[in-house]
Amino acid sequence: MSFDVYLNVAVAGILTGLVYGLMALGLSVIFGVIRIVNFAHGEMMSIAMYIAVVLFTAFHLDPLIMLVPVAAVMFVFGYVLQAGLINPFITRPEHTQFLLLVALAIIIANTLLILFGPDARTVQTAYAYDSFQLGPVLIDASKAYAGIAAIAFAVALFAFLRFSLLGKAIRACADNYTGALVVGLNVNRLYALSFALGAACVGAAGSMMTLIVDVTPSIGPVYTLLAFVIVITGGLGSMAGALVGGILIGLTEAMAGLLFTPSAKSMFAFAILVLVLLFRPQGILGRRAS
Repeated sequence: MSFDVYLNVAVAGILTGLVYGLMALGLSVIFGVIRIVNFAHGEMMSIAMYIAVVLFTAFHLDPLIMLVPVAAVMFVFGYVLQAGLINPFITRPEHTQFLLLVALAIIIANTLLILFGPDARTVQTAYAYDSFQLGPVLIDASKAYAGIAAIAFAVALFAFLRFSLLGKAIRACADNYTGALVVGLNVNRLYALSFALGAACVGAAGSMMTLIVDVTPSIGPVYTLLAFVIVITGGLGSMAGALVGGILIGLTEAMAGLLFTPSAKSMFAFAILVLVLLFRPQGILGRRAS
């Protein structure tokens, strides 16, 4: 097998990994600020995927064009969900938070099953079979567009949290809960906004994932687990780590599928997780607890 084949597969894996990273970025934002683990993360992404599929099927709207509207819908959904349902559980024991979010995940998955049935849904855009030639590398157009869009969305989120007053307030709330209360910040509102931002990341990633994979009601737990693997690998609470972890897992899955069998890709992704936990428990870009 020539080196060009490995290079092509590696590039495809990195592009897919960027979308994985954006998905995991949402989980990282939620945990980094609210300190709650969203066990319904993948199910929320499946909602976004179905929204994108329905819009494409009914109105022929490209998922890339609908990326921002789908993210906006998930932003509102996340804000309402956190403010109305999750916020009362913030101070409760962790096992009650776990049960709440697992129950929410099951409700979402079964609602999607009732609405859309068990059959896989797909999106076939005009560029679905297009590709770009860059020297020896043949890049799938759908994955290229999705990867570029993931980078753009992540950069926009980084800029918002870094430079805007609201973003600085969110980071202050994440760094020091008591201090945020003392200076008069509305912590409950900032928590709801943080969860909404995480949901928006999931919405954008879900819209792009429809270009790469088919969607079924049962796909949620797969991506919830994948998001956990990526976030822990990159560093729990680290936004940059989520992107790095996504790229690493995407590359690992692609190369494992080439060298062994596609069914073995999850095994190698978890092998990466085990190695990280053994040799750098805080994650690749995570900070060691003091």
